[in-house]
Amino acid sequence: MQELNFSKFPFRFKNSENKISIFDCIRKKFVILQPEEWVRQHCIQFLIQEKKYPISLINVEKELKVNKLSKRYDIVVFNPDGSIHLIVECKAPQIAIKQEAFDQIARYNLVLKATYLMVTNGINHYYCQMDFISECYQFLKDIPEYKK
Repeated sequence: MQELNFSKFPFRFKNSENKISIFDCIRKKFVILQPEEWVRQHCIQFLIQEKKYPISLINVEKELKVNKLSKRYDIVVFNPDGSIHLIVECKAPQIAIKQEAFDQIARYNLVLKATYLMVTNGINHYYCQMDFISECYQFLKDIPEYKK
């Protein structure tokens, strides 16, 4: 797999029927290793190892309804009160981050109401903070570390 613009993290792999899987510590199972999954697993480790978010507050690949359509978010980090702190949209490394990715995460956020947004393809990371009053987002240099 391609080297990404994240720290080096230890991963568990498994080879089954000529398919390589990677262990997802959130879903507690091996998932087939595709380029987007490679980015997602790095991002999960970045949130846990570097940003200190508790595993118990992280959710991966769940369905949500947006305008009566079923969609799946990549990663959501909850606040201890159950509100949503962060949504992460992961793309494969070869997918350039364009306006469509921001439009996609903004549509998800109409439902989820997260304070922070992150869009990454593993190479480039973009961080935003929502301004719900102005109904826009401001770009940030980074997302904050977890605070108890």
